[in-house]
Amino acid sequence: MKKLLNKKMKKYLMLTFSALVIISCGSSKKVVVKREMPTKTVAKVANLKKLESNYSGKNSAEVNELLKDAQKYLGAPYKYAGNTSSGFDCSGLVCKVFDENSTKLPRRSEDQSNQGKSITIKEVKPGDLVFFATSGGSRVTHVGIVHDIGNDGEVKFIHSSTSKGVIISSLNEKYWNNAYLFARRVL
Repeated sequence: MKKLLNKKMKKYLMLTFSALVIISCGSSKKVVVKREMPTKTVAKVANLKKLESNYSGKNSAEVNELLKDAQKYLGAPYKYAGNTSSGFDCSGLVCKVFDENSTKLPRRSEDQSNQGKSITIKEVKPGDLVFFATSGGSRVTHVGIVHDIGNDGEVKFIHSSTSKGVIISSLNEKYWNNAYLFARRVL
C-alpha cells in the first residue's frame, strides 16, 4: 500500500512540476515575428495599459553591442533551462546576452528582477529589462530585453517565448500588455 501511495505521490509531483515548467516563461497567442509588420499603438487599442516610452535618444555603443548579440539569437527555439543557441528559456537568453557583454546576472527571471534600478515605462530605453507575470498575479515569471522604441513610444522587446522561441514582441500586444509588471535598468 505504501509503495502504491509513493508511486502516486511521485506521479502527482512530476505532473505538478511539468505544469510549472510549461507556464514558467509564458507564451503569446499573437506574437510579432516580423518587425516590419505594423502594430497598433496603445492609445488606439481598447482596455490596454498605456505602456509607452519617452525615449528619443541614441543608444550607447555598449547597448548597441548588447542588442546585436541578442538579435543573433532570433529564431532560436525555446528550451526549458536552455542558455545556448540550441535553445533558450527567457532568463537563459537574458543571462547569455548580458554575459557576452561582461555583465553577470542571476539565472532566474525572478532573481534578475532585483538587479539594477527600478525605472518607469516612460523611462525605458533599449537594453533595459521588462518583467512579466505570465500566469497571473504579481510573481515574475518572464523577462525580455527592450529592443527598440517606436516613434510613437511603442516598446518592443526581444525574449524567448515558449511557443515561438526567440522573437521580438510589443508591449502593445494584449497578452504582453496585460502581463507586464515593471522595468529595470541594469546597464
